[in-house]
Amino acid sequence: METSVSTTALRTAPRSSPGTAALTRRTTLSLPPDYPLTEWKRLGKHLYLITDSSSWWLGDWLVFGQDAYPGRYRQAMEETRLDYKTLRNYAWIARRFPVAERHPEVSFQHHAEVASLEPEKRAMWLERAAQEGWSRNTLRQHLRQAALAGPPEDVRGKQVRLHVSTTAERESLWADAAERDGRELADWIIISLDRAAKLAGGQRERPRGGAQAHDEQGCTGPST
Repeated sequence: METSVSTTALRTAPRSSPGTAALTRRTTLSLPPDYPLTEWKRLGKHLYLITDSSSWWLGDWLVFGQDAYPGRYRQAMEETRLDYKTLRNYAWIARRFPVAERHPEVSFQHHAEVASLEPEKRAMWLERAAQEGWSRNTLRQHLRQAALAGPPEDVRGKQVRLHVSTTAERESLWADAAERDGRELADWIIISLDRAAKLAGGQRERPRGGAQAHDEQGCTGPST
């Protein structure tokens, strides 16, 4: 069962008595041999909270950059050294969950598992995961079982998930186009597909030559 940690713990680092303090450096956490068990557990909770919260912080930082500045992801990659897909996921999840809908007792990864659902279902699954103490993987298993069971018979609509295989060059091209359009990549792809489908439908319905073509140009009937 996962242990929740209040945000107060994030603002207040665990304190140790002199001679038993943990030392943090850029690439190292050094603990003395006699580091107390209680302090070790408190430090672990604190580190977990920082790690989980930093995902939200990065997501909110990226969303702000998306709304306020051009070239946000290229600049973000230079600042964080994270790859584009990672940053895109952070931003997408942060945008999907307004602050009021983020559950403080489950992790960022729990939110990622339910991010594609409707707000009511997201809230239901997150609350259930918190109450039952589910790990991210356990939540994923329950979501899969629910998907296999299918919706009730009176539910007409359904969600379809598409998986697209592409090259890095093509994805970069799409990402640049989405950025110029001021949209998330997933939204831009959906809108582009809708436009293509409507265009293809219009081409099928367009009259081709003969009497119908003359009628559209203002003629009363076929020429004799």
